[in-house]
Amino acid sequence: MVAKNRIYVLFAVLLALALACNAPTGAVEPTAQPETVPPSPVAEEPQPPSDEVVVVHVQTPSPDATGGRIIHDVESSGTGPERRAPYGDSYDINLFERPFLQDMTYVPDLDIKVFSLSQDEDWYYVSIKTIGDDPNNPMGIHFAVELDMNRDGFGDFIVVARPPYTSEWTASNVQVFADQNKDTAGVSASKSDALFDGDGYETLIFDIAQGVGDDPDLAWVRMVNDEFATIQFAFKKSWAGGEFMMGVMTDAGLKDVSRLDYVNRFTEAEAGSPVRNKQHYPLKILHSVDNTCREAFGFSPTGFEPRLCPRGGAPSAGGSGDGGGSPGSPNPTPPMGCIGISPSDCAGTDSPFFWPFPHCACSSTPFYESPP
Repeated sequence: MVAKNRIYVLFAVLLALALACNAPTGAVEPTAQPETVPPSPVAEEPQPPSDEVVVVHVQTPSPDATGGRIIHDVESSGTGPERRAPYGDSYDINLFERPFLQDMTYVPDLDIKVFSLSQDEDWYYVSIKTIGDDPNNPMGIHFAVELDMNRDGFGDFIVVARPPYTSEWTASNVQVFADQNKDTAGVSASKSDALFDGDGYETLIFDIAQGVGDDPDLAWVRMVNDEFATIQFAFKKSWAGGEFMMGVMTDAGLKDVSRLDYVNRFTEAEAGSPVRNKQHYPLKILHSVDNTCREAFGFSPTGFEPRLCPRGGAPSAGGSGDGGGSPGSPNPTPPMGCIGISPSDCAGTDSPFFWPFPHCACSSTPFYESPP
């Protein structure tokens, strides 16, 4: 019995030792340490994209440039409140007098009063005065100069400026397009060829905002504050050469040089008319646009150049060659003839003065009245 008790005691001792060895010691197992995260770098100033165009100008137009000889355009300030143009809109030959919205609301800021061209040693300056005084009209008026380099009535280049306009010369909002496949005038330069499917001025040759063009100084625009709002362009003589025909336009409607000339895109019935006694009055698709005849610069016109601004008297071999026409009689001989109207139609009416081709209209004011 004593032996069994000893065995039991020994067994108890051994069991106690075994339990003691496996008992928790109170020590805490180490936990896994998080990976070290490097500190965030200090934020740097944003850098311009690598393809951003950086423009360095070498030549700038003169701040003292002024206009040259004045060429008048038909304007609608007198009849605009009556929702009509007085005359001067000759659709078939691409002459617009449409400074109106589609509902015939008159917009003086679109209405061209006069334009002119002057020059210095390096630059031509084209000035466009409108009846209104806000070229930055919310409509977003585009001003443009069209150049016909070979006197055939087809525009070769168009210089276009878009707002905003400021008093400082800038090239950032100017584009120059070319018509390289000769279709701005459709098939014929002397009449509408609607419906004609061409691409107008299809080639962009200057736009510093897009990095287009080899010369960042080619063309500029600014706004001159005077009695009438004046938008003034400058472009290099080395590019334009010494002889060309030039006309100007304002456009807050289609504003799409690839669709010029607009008269080739729409029939007159589709375009509408701003002249109340015309068949297609009022305006429809083609509104909010004004343009002028084209004047000769650097050469003496014969009088038969397409779209040439009319002169008093019949065509001749001579001409002033420096823009504008000398005052003539109230009823000069139409240089290219008018269809369906003659000076006799104006006699004895409230509009007794005949405006010749390309206007072909009676007026209450004499043709080529002296500038104010």
